[in-house]
Amino acid sequence: MRPTANWTHAHVLAAFGADLLLRRGFRANAPVPLWEATVARGVRNLSIPGEERYRANPVAASPTFLQGGRDSFLTHCAACHGVDGSGKTPVGSNVYPRVPDLRSAPTQRLTDGQIHYIIENGVQLTGMPAWNKSGSDDDIWKLVLFVRSLGPLNPQERQQQSTIIASAHYTGSQSCEKCHQEIYARWKKTPMANVVRDPHEHPEAITPDLATNNVAKFTKDQVAFVYGSLWKQRYFTKVGDDYFPLPVQWVFADHSWRPYHVPDKGGDWWTAFYPSDNMQRPTGPTCDGCHSVGYDIHTRQVAEWNVGCERCHGPASEHVAHPSRTNIVNSGLMDAVAASDTCIQCHSQGQPRSSPIEGKYYDWPVGYNVGLKLADYWKLEDCTLGQTTFYYFPDCTAHKNRMQGNDFAQSVMYRRGITCSSCHDVHGTTNYAQLRKPVEQICLDCHGPSSPNGPHTATLEAHTHHKDGSPGSQCVACHMPAIESEGVPGTFVHAHTFRFISPEMTDKYGIPNPCTSCHKDKNTAWAREAMSKWPEFPSWMPGN
Repeated sequence: MRPTANWTHAHVLAAFGADLLLRRGFRANAPVPLWEATVARGVRNLSIPGEERYRANPVAASPTFLQGGRDSFLTHCAACHGVDGSGKTPVGSNVYPRVPDLRSAPTQRLTDGQIHYIIENGVQLTGMPAWNKSGSDDDIWKLVLFVRSLGPLNPQERQQQSTIIASAHYTGSQSCEKCHQEIYARWKKTPMANVVRDPHEHPEAITPDLATNNVAKFTKDQVAFVYGSLWKQRYFTKVGDDYFPLPVQWVFADHSWRPYHVPDKGGDWWTAFYPSDNMQRPTGPTCDGCHSVGYDIHTRQVAEWNVGCERCHGPASEHVAHPSRTNIVNSGLMDAVAASDTCIQCHSQGQPRSSPIEGKYYDWPVGYNVGLKLADYWKLEDCTLGQTTFYYFPDCTAHKNRMQGNDFAQSVMYRRGITCSSCHDVHGTTNYAQLRKPVEQICLDCHGPSSPNGPHTATLEAHTHHKDGSPGSQCVACHMPAIESEGVPGTFVHAHTFRFISPEMTDKYGIPNPCTSCHKDKNTAWAREAMSKWPEFPSWMPGN
């Protein structure tokens, strides 16, 4: 009997599917092809009955019902989907297919009825179970309400948010703990939560033995606050309502005491407006605006010391009373520029647009609050190409501390919509620099071998020309060299322009390049000769 066309097509498809499975295997950690995800999503959506697809949510979008949906989500869904709906969890990242990002456009484009149907009935051949027996229908609709809240704000919601935030007041980070226990616990261990500490409440805050200090003696009783615990540690004393830095600091790199004094000339712009004596340079105008929440320039009081929750999320009184996405700021729902502004406000060197402010010169963006446009309040320090300044190398890569924002704003990453929180989780992780993933993994997620984002090579080793796993094969070794001073000898942080600094730039401008920074026994001529043998090194490139 002659086979029919349908029979033939079915067998061809079956053979293709079997071949695909045999070659790829049944590994749950196998990469999910884009075409497969797109087709599967389309088939899933088409399988939802029409009468279900267009059902409206009968549950009103009230804070009470939204809280109910959030509670159900945290209980039943967060293990896979994450508390933020991103799906970036040990379970969500290791099932096949991957758990979807509920904040993304493909999910948010679904109707309420489609989301309800998926929650109620689950999805076959995935990790999504059916929840029709886990609660009432209203509970599922509340979950729909919460999933919908994870999407970006519409213009009306943004206006509502601005109005509410403007009248809200600060409540302190501890008020966030009740609903965000896991995040709060992680944050409490971060440098953000421990920038400044009172040694009378935290005796362990003073790291070195004060008896070993032969630079400028002081006692514990003189210290109102200890500042820093990673690279250097400084000590603030209190006079009236102001704090002043003592003239000595502890350097962690070499465990030494060193003088602390910001040079009067040739350095930070604000020194021209303050006497040389540390005891006449209050930390309020120079430091405290970034090391606290809600610093009031009139009363010189703060709502909370350290970089608390409300530093990035805005005053939370309304949100604590009635949790809703329209009465709290969430950088995940902002556009990329506004989201990065949240970090750049303090991780940059610049000057207020208006200066002086009531007769004082501030080294932080007075008047800026999250959600506003930082550029209206803060101007990043200028760079002149070809000139070395106090702030920049001649190619405009920063060489001073606290300039990650100056670097990042120049980068292709910034222009393409990548934000600080794309890589960092300020709530705390176990990774270096609070990265969301180990450093190599976070780069290779977007820039793996054969990625359309580059590098355009079959293997990582073919791109780096270094053995896989070696220091030279690390993305940050070449694209984020540690050449920016942290303000104390021998301590450097990574550049954030993501540009490769060639040996030629070292010869012409004296900018450290990653090749001879790592191979300290070699010179730039050696580096240029080695690179000239790389097949992707163009013949017209300087030095070839």
